[in-house]
Amino acid sequence: MKMVRFDDLALFVRTAALGSFSNAAREADLLPGQVAAAVARLERELDLRLFVRSTRSLRLTAEGALYLPYAQEVLAALREGEARVRGEDAELRGTLQVAAPSDLGRNLLLPWLTEFRAAHPKLQLRLQLSDQVADVFRDPVDIAFRLGRFDNASYVALPLLPGNRRVLAASPDYLARHGTPDSLDALKEHHCLLYQLAGRAYDRWSFEADGRRTVIPVRGNMVCDDADVVRRWAVAGEGIVFKSWLDICADVQAGRLQVLLDGAGDSLPLNLVCPHRKQFSPAIRQLHAMFAQRLQPLLAGLPASAR
Repeated sequence: MKMVRFDDLALFVRTAALGSFSNAAREADLLPGQVAAAVARLERELDLRLFVRSTRSLRLTAEGALYLPYAQEVLAALREGEARVRGEDAELRGTLQVAAPSDLGRNLLLPWLTEFRAAHPKLQLRLQLSDQVADVFRDPVDIAFRLGRFDNASYVALPLLPGNRRVLAASPDYLARHGTPDSLDALKEHHCLLYQLAGRAYDRWSFEADGRRTVIPVRGNMVCDDADVVRRWAVAGEGIVFKSWLDICADVQAGRLQVLLDGAGDSLPLNLVCPHRKQFSPAIRQLHAMFAQRLQPLLAGLPASAR
């Protein structure tokens, strides 16, 4: 009977995801040699070669690629079993790794995440804030907050705020100096603040109304790859921004920004994304329930025509 160690199995899965023993070791706070030894031990137990090793690369063999999803299923089943034995009402413990967009995470979700962690003192929270889309298969995250339509069958999404959308906004100071646009076409005559991701500036803004989609090319001299900076520029009166309602709702309520054109924009639902339904731990389920309850009332501030 083969005696596979579950720690070895977990290190194999993370090595495959991260592409090297060094990366997996860094994540697990081990030495690369310890990770390599764990994978070698697993290979001996299975009598299989799981990786092709060279001085410059590490890749799965055909057998390793075939074995990987089964290893992932075994680990997911173990986590689910532990969660069920402990029960939903048991004290949450372990590590919860969460990824979120920078602006949303920093300005809206952060205090709620801190409150959630404080309510569960034996739970360790690891928060990753970035405008790069987290890969919940490759990156060391359990769950990711993700904005936008979700059509990837490889993931499982828990809806948080399906009614969220992008809206146009500007500060009262900017509107006093440059006027308020009275149509989408008028945006071409205004300073638009542009968000950039992976080297691409988003200078074509999409709007939905009555089942029709309209794309408006815009221009601006201020571009940033940090969505929080783009919002701050808008608050400072530098131009018009096209942002998620969740990112700017506090600024609108405080009078720092004003929604334009009756909330014209496009749908931008917020979901919690996880690789597999079996990985919905009690911590993830409780986090989802808390955030869904907190987020829903925020839609009340949207113009009625945009809801």
